Amino acid sequence: MSAVVISGTGVYQPPHTITNAELVASFNAFVDLHNAQHAAAIAAGTEPALAHSSVEFIEKASGIKQRYVMEKTGILDPQRMCPHLAARANDQLSLMAEIAVAAAQQALVQAGKTADQVDMVICAASNMQRAYPAMAVEIQQALGAGGFGFDMNVACSSATFALEQAYNALRGGSAACVLVVNPEITSGHQEWRDRDCHFIFGDVCTAVILERTETATSSDQWEVLGTRLVTKFSNAIRNNFGFMNRSEDSDPKGRDKTFAQEGRRVFKEVVPMAAEHIGSQLTSLNFTPAQVRRFWLHQANQGMNQLVIKRLIDQESTPDVAPLILDEFANTASAGSIVAFHRHRGDLQAGDVGVICSFGAGYSIGSVAVRKR
Repeated sequence: MSAVVISGTGVYQPPHTITNAELVASFNAFVDLHNAQHAAAIAAGTEPALAHSSVEFIEKASGIKQRYVMEKTGILDPQRMCPHLAARANDQLSLMAEIAVAAAQQALVQAGKTADQVDMVICAASNMQRAYPAMAVEIQQALGAGGFGFDMNVACSSATFALEQAYNALRGGSAACVLVVNPEITSGHQEWRDRDCHFIFGDVCTAVILERTETATSSDQWEVLGTRLVTKFSNAIRNNFGFMNRSEDSDPKGRDKTFAQEGRRVFKEVVPMAAEHIGSQLTSLNFTPAQVRRFWLHQANQGMNQLVIKRLIDQESTPDVAPLILDEFANTASAGSIVAFHRHRGDLQAGDVGVICSFGAGYSIGSVAVRKR
């Protein structure tokens, strides 16, 4: 059976940046407005006062220093606290499709492919712009790709779960060239009014081309050695926004309709799961963690990634072993590990082994072991 390779990647970087200082100033202004409006309830003890955030708190808690977003004025407006995105007519290209096409075109160039050679498109992201028609089919049409496309959502593990579907399709013969895109407009479902998470997310879109070795012509090819997925149900990360909200007569702007997590619980439960998951996959491939040249991990929290590496190789993590991009991009949901792979693979040599791994709500963990050809 022919080997499958990643032959190209692309990243769309949004036009706007929000620094921690900008975000904190906006958030604290919102807090002051909220506390003033609810002063009586706060004084009576029936409602808690909201607390200010700080740059020091954000960077200590996460390692994040800034994030890219599709639109920033709405996010920084203390009376709005969410992006202000213009609605588009049904005959216009959707925003998610637009950024997916931009990332895909980069990946196609890197792979030495044209869009008409793609015969499978997977759009995998933590939230879709709409229920239907599928974003992937719109992206397929906009690019001029053939074959078929479909959407999938496994929260922050969507990209690696999609890579396994692409890998299996190529090995099974149902596709010859697969495009995986991860348009993550996380600013739309981020809760910018919650001190515990208002700093976490940023927007981005990634793209990956996979194909069999006999068709690959790229000068930068990464053989997929194997994939592994696992899920375990948990409510520690949740978002209840959906099409049934109106039927339930629930508040469409309720706190549960945006991102929510129990951060300490997630850290405690996911770190050992992720380390065990990667370690067991490597064992099945006859590798030890020490033989892995680089880990491109999910970019949610600096401390989480450092502890996963510590558990795997019993050494402190370094940027060479497990590069971080979250200081610049923040948590970009499923796209984070792909951004890290895109940015930090050029110095590796033929034969070097690496692991792309993402973990998130579900819980879900997906890992892809690769080797430089």
